[in-house]
Amino acid sequence: MGNFTEQALLVLASLAAGPKHGYAIARDVRALTGIIIGPGTLYVVIARLERQGWVRRLPADGRRQPYALTIAGAEALRAESSQLQTFAETLARRAALA
Repeated sequence: MGNFTEQALLVLASLAAGPKHGYAIARDVRALTGIIIGPGTLYVVIARLERQGWVRRLPADGRRQPYALTIAGAEALRAESSQLQTFAETLARRAALA
């Protein structure tokens, strides 16, 4: 599988549904997966994704800083999703043999 941390994958997946500020990303991830990403971890992940060119800042909305998925980020997410799907299918086949 790719060079993603679980948190990075979750942030990209959240932003794939549309731009969000940090709190909205954390809330979306928790609603989708039950996983809680604390603010310290979240903003470190967002900064890393920005440096990679996968996420970009949008103009601030008052005190909130929204982020959006870039084209490169969407492509990286699709590639990782494909790899994860292949891995899940392999796991299912092997589990059926056990």
